[in-house]
Amino acid sequence: MGKLQHIETNQGRRLAFYQSSQKSDAAGVVFLGGFHSDMQGTKAAFLEQWAKQQGRAYLRFDYSGHGQSSGKFTDGCIGEWAQDAAAIIENLTEGPQILVGSSMGGWIALILAKFMPKKIAGLVGIAAAPDFTEDSMWAGFTPDQRQKLMQNGRVELPSEYQEPYVITQKLIEDGRNQLVLRDRLLLPFPTRFLQGTADKDVAQSVALRLLEHASGDDVQLLLRKGADHRFSSPECLALICAAIDQVSARRKSSNPSEKL
Repeated sequence: MGKLQHIETNQGRRLAFYQSSQKSDAAGVVFLGGFHSDMQGTKAAFLEQWAKQQGRAYLRFDYSGHGQSSGKFTDGCIGEWAQDAAAIIENLTEGPQILVGSSMGGWIALILAKFMPKKIAGLVGIAAAPDFTEDSMWAGFTPDQRQKLMQNGRVELPSEYQEPYVITQKLIEDGRNQLVLRDRLLLPFPTRFLQGTADKDVAQSVALRLLEHASGDDVQLLLRKGADHRFSSPECLALICAAIDQVSARRKSSNPSEKL
């Protein structure tokens, strides 16, 4: 592990990150974590070691309100976390990067694909959860939960991972401004979506809907039978690495005169 560093965004948020340098011509990798997770997770740490072995630049970070970055989780929202990711990529990387987005990070990657496609060499989504604040949370709320959210500005949801999630009105309302499955979603770079059939947090139907909705010349979905939402078994980690390699190779073959 390298040295913990920080960067301050134009919005005044102080983001923690780890970055390893590049020793080859391969495109760098940026890991985008999930909802209420941090950059110390299994996938983020494993990919750092893998990238070093490959000579790839690698960057993992905490969104504001997550991990070692500034702010409170309950003050954040999808739009602000996408701003954090954009600031990290714009200020800390050179050339197009391969984005690896896990769960919410998959949604963040798709938002970035709309606003900064030239900075993206390829995309790997792991149990990507686009539009989950609307299609999963809000749609799944009981009338009582919706009423509490609107009256109190927050509601608690149970979580098998840690303490209950506090879902804020800000998160839900901002999420409606970040939806990617309602309008055209162009992915003009190699894209691989990985999904476990035993995922209890993001249904297989979400992955199929995303595959059908997205447009691009090289967009594929791989289903791993029996894999859960964490997608972090040795076999799943190997699939993630293979997807990054495939995305990198596809981009290089379509741009033979361009160094990655």
